[in-house]
Amino acid sequence: MDWNLQINMSPALIFGLIAALVVVVIFALRSYLSSESKKALSSKPKEDPKSYSTGRKKYSSVDVFSLRGPVLSFSLLLAISFIVFAFNWTEKAQAYEDVGDMFVVDEIIEMETPRTAEPPPPPPPPPPPVIEEVPDEVEIEEEIEFVDNTITEETVVEAPKVEAAPPPPPPPPPKKKADRLFVVVEDAPMFPGCEKEKKEDRKTCADSKLFKYLSENLEYPVIARENGITGRVIVQFVVEKDGSITDVNVVRGIGGGCDEVAQEVIEGMPKWNPGKQRGRPVRVQFTLPVAFTLQ
Repeated sequence: MDWNLQINMSPALIFGLIAALVVVVIFALRSYLSSESKKALSSKPKEDPKSYSTGRKKYSSVDVFSLRGPVLSFSLLLAISFIVFAFNWTEKAQAYEDVGDMFVVDEIIEMETPRTAEPPPPPPPPPPPVIEEVPDEVEIEEEIEFVDNTITEETVVEAPKVEAAPPPPPPPPPKKKADRLFVVVEDAPMFPGCEKEKKEDRKTCADSKLFKYLSENLEYPVIARENGITGRVIVQFVVEKDGSITDVNVVRGIGGGCDEVAQEVIEGMPKWNPGKQRGRPVRVQFTLPVAFTLQ
């Protein structure tokens, strides 16, 4: 009679027990060495320092923790060895000595073939087309009318009526030739209100009138005031022959609503004294900077 003791344990459980055993051994060795160090320090004279850590540094002869490095190295080596062993672990299949009766079947088991779903029956064939018989002899009676198109000398032929073509539309009126736009002229356009001044003083007077108009009509936008936006808005416009202001455009702006305010104020200016070239009024392009300053 064979007595075989078999213990089935998973590899993870085995390695866990070994790791726990190693940790217990390390902590036991550490506690033992620590107690030995304290006993050695207690045998020193009373004037020795009372602090355990200070005494350990002072008396290196009783420093049992000098073996800490080798112990940790040994533990690390042991752990790595177990990890390598774990990765190379294989389980062998159980060997059977007598396999003669293992594959003997006492009864024959009849296996029934599973039934699969039967395919649906094919659709019925379409009915044959009905062919109608047409008799070969079919009499078609048609009356043919002959028209006499003979032309004699007495025949009057009327000429076809030709409708008169509608008259062509009138040509478009000629495009009005745009007047030449000047940038530099002999007499520059000026803001109104200084016609009675001397010719040499008119420009200074017109500039002061223009500055007064802008200061009275410009309103600092709230958004620009709250965000501290300052600077100059460069506005370009055209002074026509009659002094009216047209084609107002902002060439360079500063944002915050200042561009729109400057354009609106300039569009609402009164008629200027037009610029003149060789004594005749002409169209002049004018550029005006509008300053926005917070005080």
